Amino acid sequence: MKAAKDLLICNARLVDPEAGNVRMGALRISGGVISACHDTPWPDVGDADTMDARGKCLAPGIVDIGVKVGEPGERHKESYRTAGAAAAAGGITTIVTRADTEPCIDTPEALEFIRRRASADALVNVSHMAALTKGRQGREMTEIGFLRDAGAVAFSDHDRVHRDAKTLGRAMTYAAGLGALIITHPQEPTLSDGACTTSGKFASLRGLSSVSPMAERMGLDRDLALAEITGVALHADQITTARALPALQRAKDAGLNVTAGISIHHLTLNELDVADYRTFFKLTPPLRSEEDRQAMIEAVRSGLIDLISTIHTPQDEELKRLPFEVAASGAVGLETALPVLLRLYHADTLDLPTLFKALSLNPARRLGLDCGRLAPGGPADLVLFDPDKPIILDRFKLQSKSKNTPFDNARLQGKVLATFVAGQKVYSA
Repeated sequence: MKAAKDLLICNARLVDPEAGNVRMGALRISGGVISACHDTPWPDVGDADTMDARGKCLAPGIVDIGVKVGEPGERHKESYRTAGAAAAAGGITTIVTRADTEPCIDTPEALEFIRRRASADALVNVSHMAALTKGRQGREMTEIGFLRDAGAVAFSDHDRVHRDAKTLGRAMTYAAGLGALIITHPQEPTLSDGACTTSGKFASLRGLSSVSPMAERMGLDRDLALAEITGVALHADQITTARALPALQRAKDAGLNVTAGISIHHLTLNELDVADYRTFFKLTPPLRSEEDRQAMIEAVRSGLIDLISTIHTPQDEELKRLPFEVAASGAVGLETALPVLLRLYHADTLDLPTLFKALSLNPARRLGLDCGRLAPGGPADLVLFDPDKPIILDRFKLQSKSKNTPFDNARLQGKVLATFVAGQKVYSA
């Protein structure tokens, strides 16, 4: 069988999160991996096919931790086929799925089922989390060792916050002995129960149930204390309030194996976007103040918050078209992530290397994946995009089965032109 020819992507603005720069150059792909990075836009072609990037940006493909896919049980919301297509259209080359399905992924057999489904249907790379406790009930830990052997890359009960610190501590101790990553959702559970907005003047004027930002700090303090006791590798899935940042800084200064993330929505929206009870803006945790949003941007820039994810949560129209307090939480984000985050780039608040460090390099490193960088020997998982292309987002054109995005009809600037997985083009605009 004749070997496939190399591909040389020329005349590209290479966004390199490892080097922390953007430079004109070219990238050579051989056998699904990056074989060379050239600092000249038009290197010697040799025996290779060429692609002219026309001066657009070429970056490592996005690694998205915390994607919900409906299989099994809620396939009508999102399948691996539609999630894979949406991810490819958004420049995401690796998705890490959550375990909060119906039923949840808490046994090796359930994990093996969804691994087979993902392998057969998804256009992009798929890794999987497993539940930390059986049924996500917080009472009895899952078979972490067997699940890890079956392919689980992390363990989390997502937004089912653990009420029993002793059970969580035991699970962390066991996970630490195996070198497993635990992902928690920092909230104080009794304070945050039933809350749909952040407490303050806006929530009072709207008459909505609310939660103090201190609930996030209290939950994070507990999780960090347990991580210090057990020595577990801990990732806080969403830090969204300025009051939680000092505790995170102290944990890192103390040398704890701790990282933190934030969603695209909490970086680009604030509590006032809820306006007149717009349920597509109902998220978990709820949107925060503008002061909190600005503090989060600074935390990403400084590296205190390590990674950005979509927290992609598809929901039915029927579950969103309800009174605000009872409507389902969450939003889709696979296709909207890059153009939405480019708002921060165009506002000169985050540069492209910093964005892709949080979107690609850091998530890959946290999970031990050999991707998220532009370096010879790494997989050719790439996104080619035009950061300046104006678009008006139409939610009904999204690849996701569910269309619950808060950015419908938003004027954005930035468009994915092509996505490559292992050197193969899986999306082209």
